[in-house]
Amino acid sequence: MQIAIVEAEKGLKKKDGGPFGAVIVRAGKIVARAHNEVLKNKDSTCHAEMQAIRQASKKLKCFNLSDCEIYSSCEPCPMCLAAIHWAKIRKLYFGATRFDAAKIGFDDKFIYDVIRGKAKRQQVKKVQLGRQDCLKLFQKWENSESKIPY
Repeated sequence: MQIAIVEAEKGLKKKDGGPFGAVIVRAGKIVARAHNEVLKNKDSTCHAEMQAIRQASKKLKCFNLSDCEIYSSCEPCPMCLAAIHWAKIRKLYFGATRFDAAKIGFDDKFIYDVIRGKAKRQQVKKVQLGRQDCLKLFQKWENSESKIPY
């Protein structure tokens, strides 16, 4: 956890983004370390956990990180938590809570409410379009003998 905190501090010092750091460990060895780089990269997905997952996947040459653990200086946002699940990481350690983060302006409550279907307003208007054509892609995937399930 201390290395995740150091990463967060590094990001703050560089003014790369918010006060967040993450470290991915495999068999007791650090595979990736990252901090929030939203401002640096002008990319809203460059949270510390996302950056660490990208680094670890690249280094390990795989998308399945089920033999890894992640340490985050703060409880991950919904995007990062989903990415941790997609990467199949089985253990998450975190320091500050999402409620602590909300107190300094990083409030994910609205996103959690949208996911639960309890949001009072909709920020994103959803429009379904081209379903039949898209289902053909699903059929191709389903019938492919060379697919690699993930």
